[in-house]
Amino acid sequence: MRSGTVEHWARDVRTIRVIGAGAMGRGIAQFAAAGGLTVELADVRAEAVVDAVEYVSGMFDKLVGKGRMAEGEAEAAKGRLRPVGEPLTPFQECDLVIEAVREDLDTKRELFSALEKACPEHTILVTNTSSLPVTAIAAALKDPSRVAGLHFFNPVPLMRLVEVIPGARTAEWIPGALAELVQRLGHEPVLAPDAPGFLVNHAGRGLVTEALQILSEGAAEPVDIDRVARDVLGLKMGPCELLDLTGMDVSHPVMESIWTGFYTEPRFRPSRLGRARMEAGLLGRKTGEGFYKYVDGSKQEPPEVTAPAVEARPVWVHGDVREELGALLSTAGVEVEAGDEPSSRAVVLVAPLGRSTVDTARTEGLPLERTLGVDPFGGFFTRLTVSVHPGVDQETGRAGLAALAAPGRPVTVVRDAPAPVAQRLVASIVNVGCGIAEQRLARPEDIDTAVRLGLGYPRGPLEWGEDAGAGRVLEVLRGLHASTGDPRYRPSAWLAERVALGLPLTATGTVPSDLTSDLTS
Repeated sequence: MRSGTVEHWARDVRTIRVIGAGAMGRGIAQFAAAGGLTVELADVRAEAVVDAVEYVSGMFDKLVGKGRMAEGEAEAAKGRLRPVGEPLTPFQECDLVIEAVREDLDTKRELFSALEKACPEHTILVTNTSSLPVTAIAAALKDPSRVAGLHFFNPVPLMRLVEVIPGARTAEWIPGALAELVQRLGHEPVLAPDAPGFLVNHAGRGLVTEALQILSEGAAEPVDIDRVARDVLGLKMGPCELLDLTGMDVSHPVMESIWTGFYTEPRFRPSRLGRARMEAGLLGRKTGEGFYKYVDGSKQEPPEVTAPAVEARPVWVHGDVREELGALLSTAGVEVEAGDEPSSRAVVLVAPLGRSTVDTARTEGLPLERTLGVDPFGGFFTRLTVSVHPGVDQETGRAGLAALAAPGRPVTVVRDAPAPVAQRLVASIVNVGCGIAEQRLARPEDIDTAVRLGLGYPRGPLEWGEDAGAGRVLEVLRGLHASTGDPRYRPSAWLAERVALGLPLTATGTVPSDLTSDLTS
């Protein structure tokens, strides 16, 4: 197969075969048929093919009923579904085969070896694997150049992202051709590396592994982390909720797989909590208990913290947040001291960045027994996160909580730690994304697109770093690295270099080929 003969391959594709009639196969078939392709459905179980055609046809009928698809379009899409039975049923005019069988390397290798012999030479062979190396699957073929990965996300018709994954020996033209086809059918392709976790699952390690690290330190409860993640960071679900939804029996093995796949890279280090909870059967929603308990499928969440009934005390706010936080509290009727130093009765509020409340107070010469930390991330608009260290006078601390609850914002109270919760989550998300860019595993724009569409984050990790301030993120990571000595917090060179050079995290900048491209023959 030569690239010159397939210049317009994506435009000319007419017929594909989907092998595997389970949830993913059905979704891919619906997506492709709706996009105008003839879809041959195959499975080793004949009844599975019949059920899949009925299911997909029913989905088209539902779309018509909801007014999201014209009746004529639905009938035409149904007509493009063709049950062919066995996976190796003789191929006529088939441009592309998409494999969606069970996630087992030997099974996939055996199938692809058979497909190589049965398919026309021009047919591209694609795996929908979510975790197995495309290169390893293609290694069973005499001509691995015709094999690539197309990783769809479930439910396929609704999840617009598709990872396009070239193997080590995939022909150069194929990834671009597959990306064009995905776009033609209405989804968004990103070029992903044939590396553990591909792109989306790799980038997703930043949030969940750091959340588990915070839990393992006893710095916060699951509900605390989730509320901060939702209200301060703008995530649809907190990391503990997410782990309960996917199931620890699914999530923890993925964490271990990516960690070992990158030869125990500390940034991806799983938590002992994950394996312990998996072995205890605390898997999440599917078992009725994980980080939360579920009654009739409904998550049981403890109530928010309420303001203590204590005698009011004045507060004194330290540092750059004095104007913003002071104005918020004053408007709510809290007495805010304006002097350069706090009075002997005042509750002292500091806004630690990349360090603990204790370290901040000691560095600034403030009274530890009267000092609480308030996380400045999020600008105090949605939720206030308060850090409490063991040396705080209890009455003073309760007065401080009452003052912080006065504006009506929900308040989360956590133990003082090397940095506040929101800072740690954002820094980890950004640092993992920068690490992917640093290793040239994916383009900056693909990293951000993959995370927004594949994980549902409000912004991609590089965009997030820009919004939060790359310099601030770097300060958080350096503070965490210095205070803990844990290499999981070492800043990515991509982040550190761009802060030093004043470049945006989304910019590749000048690379060697920019200087040498016209100097080579």
